[in-house]
Amino acid sequence: MNKSVNESQNLRDQAYLGYTKSLLDQQIRPGQFITQRELVAITGFPLGSIRELVPRLEAEGLIKTVPQRGMQVPQVDLALVRNAFQFRVFLEEPAARLFARDAPDDAIAALRERHERILSRHRSGDDPTLMEDAETVDLSLHSAVIDLQENEILGNAYRVNWIKIKLIRLAETRLYVNMIPSVMGEHLRIIEAFERRDEDEAARAMTSHIETARRRAVRL
Repeated sequence: MNKSVNESQNLRDQAYLGYTKSLLDQQIRPGQFITQRELVAITGFPLGSIRELVPRLEAEGLIKTVPQRGMQVPQVDLALVRNAFQFRVFLEEPAARLFARDAPDDAIAALRERHERILSRHRSGDDPTLMEDAETVDLSLHSAVIDLQENEILGNAYRVNWIKIKLIRLAETRLYVNMIPSVMGEHLRIIEAFERRDEDEAARAMTSHIETARRRAVRL
């Protein structure tokens, strides 16, 4: 592969990251119609890179072309909630089972320690960075379960779906401070199953946790 092709690929990848960051930073809003030139202005990447990026975004469901109207950012609606959370179950239930079987003891211990630290900080009271750190710990369990499989296709599918889950959280709900004990408690039940190497219970606890998150998103 020559240098110019490598540079073009690198620009496309950077433009992709720029688009998804703008989406999650809410510079681009769910349901918004947007032009390629507006994407140039928002992301700071050249028009050529944006044009090459659009087919990838369409394939991943992160943008769609609406006849006569242009490109539209995904809308956060009940269909997106249903589809994204159902896909999570398809990915994470079997992955949790495999994690319970194969994960190193120290990886499981690290997950427990991070979750217990968040709960301790929550009990201590005022903590301006608690919310952000709790969301990082929340994601860390799910990422660990997926990443252990060392499967690039699975990892990419999870990453794209996580962007959609994040959009749902930004539009409908998020891990509010008063939800931390319940969410961390659900995670600890999954971690307890990992510690016992109980594959069936790990899968059940993961599915229950995802279903609870889905109901919360629909309700709020």
